[in-house]
Amino acid sequence: MARWEPGARDRLVLAAVDLFADQGYDATTVAQIAERAGVTKSTFFRHFPDKRELLVAGQETLCRLLVEGITEAPETATPLEAVAAGLERASNAMGPMNRELAPRLKAAIAASTELQERDTLKSVGLANAMTEALLARGVPDPLAHLAAELGVLAFKRGYTTWTAPSNANTDLAPHVLTALEDLRTATASLS
Repeated sequence: MARWEPGARDRLVLAAVDLFADQGYDATTVAQIAERAGVTKSTFFRHFPDKRELLVAGQETLCRLLVEGITEAPETATPLEAVAAGLERASNAMGPMNRELAPRLKAAIAASTELQERDTLKSVGLANAMTEALLARGVPDPLAHLAAELGVLAFKRGYTTWTAPSNANTDLAPHVLTALEDLRTATASLS
């Protein structure tokens, strides 16, 4: 097995998602994931504390990008415009690997209660990161929470649209921003 070979983290994520989708989360071991990725178990544990954490492998980066986009939005930006800036920054970082992984990841999550719970916690983490960034901009608490939750929903909806076979040669950002605009329009009709 190769040691310290570049891309080990990505290979571990791909191997895990494939194994989770093929044989189920519970039946998949760390040893199997490491073997499929072509690394040792100790290399696995250098990247992840356990197999649950593979699902949220990019969450820290995603949160950072969302926060940077919100923070760097113009001072005059509304809360949703700031969220849009964060979503655009994060979406532009998503590439072919994310798109390729989506259907297998969706299947693995659907088949495992534990992964569904972890996926929900990921959404909570993204919303919290955006809420904190909005609060730091001076957005009032309830409005910051609402804008962040709409941002998470827009990201999920846009991601789902992006991963459809008919959108194979498109970027994620336009889908996410369209979803956010659709949600903004829908919330206007709530009152």
